[in-house]
Amino acid sequence: MKILLKFIICFFLVLIALNVVSQNYKIEGKIVTSKDIKTGADQTDVYLPMLKSKNIAIVANQTSVINKTNLVDSLLSLKINVKKVFCPEHGFRGDVEAGAKIDNKTDVKTGLPIISLYGENKKPKQEDLKGLDVIIFDIQDVGVRFYTYISTLNYVLEACAENDILMIVLDRPNPNGYYVDGPVLNPKFSSFVGMHAVPVVYGMTIGEYALMINAEKWLTNQKKCNLNVIKIINYKHSDYYILPVKPSPNLTNMNAVYLYPSLCLFEGTVVSIGRGTNKPFQIVGHPLFENTDYNFTPVSIKGMSENPPYKDQICNGYDLSEFSVSIIRSEAKLNLFWLIDSYKRLSSKTKFFNDFFDKLAGNDLLRKQIVEGKSEDEIRKKWDADLKNFKEIRKKYLLYTDFE
Repeated sequence: MKILLKFIICFFLVLIALNVVSQNYKIEGKIVTSKDIKTGADQTDVYLPMLKSKNIAIVANQTSVINKTNLVDSLLSLKINVKKVFCPEHGFRGDVEAGAKIDNKTDVKTGLPIISLYGENKKPKQEDLKGLDVIIFDIQDVGVRFYTYISTLNYVLEACAENDILMIVLDRPNPNGYYVDGPVLNPKFSSFVGMHAVPVVYGMTIGEYALMINAEKWLTNQKKCNLNVIKIINYKHSDYYILPVKPSPNLTNMNAVYLYPSLCLFEGTVVSIGRGTNKPFQIVGHPLFENTDYNFTPVSIKGMSENPPYKDQICNGYDLSEFSVSIIRSEAKLNLFWLIDSYKRLSSKTKFFNDFFDKLAGNDLLRKQIVEGKSEDEIRKKWDADLKNFKEIRKKYLLYTDFE
């Protein structure tokens, strides 16, 4: 009986949080896997002719695969003259926790120099580009503004534009590409976790996003890059793409990928989102939460979160991994319920927001609205005009059938 009651409470909490019926638009998508589509990387017959007799660098990580083989290894086996590898946050093999410093090193397997584009050196230096003819960018994005791979994309585009280097983006599906939502970034709050005036969820593939940066002249001095995007075959924005490789250490499954746009905002608060557990970005909690039916204790986990918030302390909260991902998909929106609810629970006991929150939100308005006690509907109405304007820009660069 107690278990049944717990289930009923959790179920109704989910319904309240998600409103069951989307207030944006209903998505009629289908689940697709890597077997159903051909990524840009898969189409070697299209881009290999561009690489013959050229000096190549690759921006890559653990998601840069053809079948199960890393793109770097594949191109070397095809006698392509790969000179070096640039890597984003989390490193070339994807085993470095968020925010950790990544040093330049030599790849043990290939002997190639690996140059980090995270930390102090976010943009390829001129000496790093000497002698290069082409840079290939092949990284799996998750379609969220504060996921830093699109910031790395921006800096690589800029470096190629400044040094007359061809950039080839091998496109990959966006697992959150079936909707657009959230506040559009105010340029005053631009940072590495948000460089462009786009919403939190922008509904574009990495290739489409590159085209937008380039054509909208968002690069420094409004420069333009010689850019070629290798399109995905058999992909639509309404598809629910299941990632074959986890894109970063703490996005361990599709539930985390779908919850990430909403839960990452908690990184700018005192609330834990499960770093240091086996359910990062799937649970929320705090030592001072009361009247909850779930608790967890963050611990140090090498390569994921070695010094998580509230390490070795019991956090009370909610397990959001237990409800169906189909509910999240059908809702198709950034969800503020958990954030607003957590503020109500803790605002009188803690300094709830930290300095990082406004950078994640892309403005200071969201924080102020929550403090003022605005409802989710009231908050969302403030996004409408900016979202409408962004969607008009977005349309110009779509390579695939849209969800609307």
